[in-house]
Amino acid sequence: MRPITKRKYEIIADDLRARIIDGRLPPGARFPTLAEIQEDYAVAEGTAFRAAKLLFDEGLTDTRPGAATRVRGRPEVIRLVRAWYLDPPSGSPWHAEMAAQGRVGAFEAHSETATAPPAIAERLAIATGDSVVRTAYKYTADAKPTFIATSWEPLGLTGTSAAQTPEGGPFGGWGIIRRLAEVGITVSRAVEEIVPRTLTGPEADILGLRAGIAIIVIERTHFAGDKPVETADMVVPPPYRPRYEIPVEMVEDAEEMGVE
Repeated sequence: MRPITKRKYEIIADDLRARIIDGRLPPGARFPTLAEIQEDYAVAEGTAFRAAKLLFDEGLTDTRPGAATRVRGRPEVIRLVRAWYLDPPSGSPWHAEMAAQGRVGAFEAHSETATAPPAIAERLAIATGDSVVRTAYKYTADAKPTFIATSWEPLGLTGTSAAQTPEGGPFGGWGIIRRLAEVGITVSRAVEEIVPRTLTGPEADILGLRAGIAIIVIERTHFAGDKPVETADMVVPPPYRPRYEIPVEMVEDAEEMGVE
């Protein structure tokens, strides 16, 4: 395999990023100026600028007119799983979770009928091209974009009931578990896979970030027994990160059943 050759500005950004991560450049510290980067790494101004901009685009630094560039605070924690093992709230799980953290949560959603691409069809155990309800989300906390998500459900899952779309009708915003329970479908488990990739152009436009930065995607699928009933991609960019909280009782139950 041919070795990957990094550009000089990427190598500089790697070094500066490591200094931020390990605390040598702590939150609030003054970030090196372009002149200092040029001198420290013996590079031209353009190279120094590209290295500094890369870290700014990743959300690691903060630049304001007339002030020194500073290292941003530690990444905020976004909890995504509390509602999965607690009794679901009567309203939107996202609103309830943000309220529990002392923040104002909101989201925008748009649903439409679409055809399932191969990867989504495989996750839903349906045929490629089958009809699905596709819902695109943009989640905010205190009016700032946090992450985006896209959900797919088989079109015929809920028939023509009021629960056909995730955010429409009397059950809109209830979350997948409560909404499907209203039409007699019991969601029994959820499976997640963490997939690293880079941010696409359209995603970057929504989140106000630069395309190509490293992100994680949480591929989540809900099941009723062995049947997939919904799958979703949650795109989580820096500086946010998912946090999983698992009650000890769940771990003990799994150990008793021989689950590792």
